[in-house]
Amino acid sequence: MQFPLSFSDIILWLAITAIILLATSELISPYYGKTNLLIDKNRLRLAALGVGIVFIVTILVQIYLMTPF
Repeated sequence: MQFPLSFSDIILWLAITAIILLATSELISPYYGKTNLLIDKNRLRLAALGVGIVFIVTILVQIYLMTPF
C-alpha cells in the first residue's frame, strides 16, 4: 500500500500549518489587544517554531535529494 501523500504535499502542509500557527500566536499576543482565550501562548509559539523547523528540514532534504553527485 502506497502512502497517499507525496513529499511535496507534506512540505506544503507543513508550510501552511506553520504560517497559521505563527499568525495565531501573534494575533493572541498581548500587544494586539485583550483576548480572553485559554490558550497557552508560549506553547502555541513553540509549536509554530517546531513545525517551522520541521518544514525547513524537509526543504533541506528535498534539496539534498535533488542535488546530483
